[in-house]
Amino acid sequence: MIGLIIGAAAFAGGFLSTRNFTRRRLRFVDAVQRPAAPLLAGAVATVVALPIAGLLPLITAGTAIAFGVGVGGGVASGRKAPPE
Repeated sequence: MIGLIIGAAAFAGGFLSTRNFTRRRLRFVDAVQRPAAPLLAGAVATVVALPIAGLLPLITAGTAIAFGVGVGGGVASGRKAPPE
């Protein structure tokens, strides 16, 4: 049960922080507008989180994958956001 809560928190944290960063800082960057940008961001986030999953007992590979999916979704959501 704790692992599920940690995975959901990793997903939500990755999604919200990446969406806000994309809206504020990367709004006018052409590379973010490419179709592969969310996939690339999610894959990089997963690869970065996997070594952490090996070191900490409560963080699993599923948590790292959930974090990567959250980051990819945040990029996709942030780039489609209306201008503030």
